[in-house]
This record gives sequence, structure tokens and C-alpha cells, in this order.
Amino acid sequence: MTDIVTPAVRSRMMSNIKDRNTKPELAVRKRLFARGLRYSLHSSSLPGKPDLVFRRYKAVVFVHGCFWHGHECHLFKWPKSNRMFWRNKINRNRSVDTRTLKELRALGWRTMTVWECAVRGVPQKRLDVVAERLKRWIQGQTSSGVISCKPKT
Repeated sequence: MTDIVTPAVRSRMMSNIKDRNTKPELAVRKRLFARGLRYSLHSSSLPGKPDLVFRRYKAVVFVHGCFWHGHECHLFKWPKSNRMFWRNKINRNRSVDTRTLKELRALGWRTMTVWECAVRGVPQKRLDVVAERLKRWIQGQTSSGVISCKPKT
């Protein structure tokens, strides 16, 4: 199926999609800061430019959007138009994510991925539970982890 807008309009629309300071990322940052944790943002000196970098703990946190990173949850659905483009794009994002995590771990960094579904549209109480879990992980010794809406996390 062909696109319903011109390439110039599509380009402008896509350029308005944020990759930093998203609502889920800001929600996580706000709660961690309130718990006394200090971090740097989007460090270009590290693979993948992690959303949050805790140098003191040698830990990084990525806050991933479920759609853009292909998380198999209720927020993700494969687009019905331009299917090949989206499959390639999302699968490429997944490959980059896997490679980035391997590179960071090889450099001695601990990694945590917080999925959008764990913080988007959830009650404040649930956000506080996520923040406490994240704080314990940051200050702990576990090498990696994932926080999502899925019950197995």
C-alpha cells in the first residue's frame, strides 16, 4: 500500500517524533531523582547513548518505547501499511538494542531496560513500585534486568 502523504510531509511528521525526553523517560527520571539518585543523560561516550547513566554504580538504564523497539506487549501492533518497511525498521532496532547491550556489558556496565508499558498510563502507585525496583537494582549488583508490564518480570 502506498503512503497517503507526500514524502516531504512524511519526513516532517517523522522528525517530530521524539527519541529523548519522552513521557515514560521523564516519569522514570522524576521518580529516581526524588529518591536521591543522580544521573547523567544520553551519554554519547557510551554505546547506544543510554537514557540514564549512573557512573557511581556503573549502571545504565534505557527507557524503550514498546512500538519502536518491538516489545511484544499490548502497546505493540505491527502496522498494516508499508509492512516491509516497518518490519525491517523494528527488527533493525531490535538488533541494535541487542548489540548495544552486549557492548556495554563487555565494557563492564550493568544494563536495565524499562519498557514503556511498565510506566505509561499506570497509577502513581505502580510508578512508585517501578521506581523502587529500579533504585534497588541501580544500587545492587545484578548485571542486567528488564522491567515491563509482562507478569514474568
